[in-house]
Amino acid sequence: VQLQASGGGLVQAGGSLRLACAASRRTYNAMGWFRQAPGKGREFVAAITWNGASTSYGDSVKGRFTITRDRANNTADLQMNSLKPEDTAVYYCAMGNAYETTQDPKEYDDWGQGTQVTVSS
Repeated sequence: VQLQASGGGLVQAGGSLRLACAASRRTYNAMGWFRQAPGKGREFVAAITWNGASTSYGDSVKGRFTITRDRANNTADLQMNSLKPEDTAVYYCAMGNAYETTQDPKEYDDWGQGTQVTVSS
């Protein structure tokens, strides 16, 4: 599956951005978002099952970020509110290898190209 991420940009602290991830075809696997800041490892952000019945979030984004899935259009969006400078990173969308959501990047087989999010203080 090919994934195309979009929607990154520059925003002030406290602002919002919405990231979109489009898959090249329909799957019944979970989709997720990860991020990687300079000099740091890849961090789990959020994941959602194919039908939207279950979601999971990284501790650092709970209550601020929301992941949604549009089955008709094969997309998974990430609404990011109350952004902080520490949210600055390259954000990657990924397709899981099973129905359940997981925070383990090794359980994701396909990855998008990444989109830069920069939050200024």
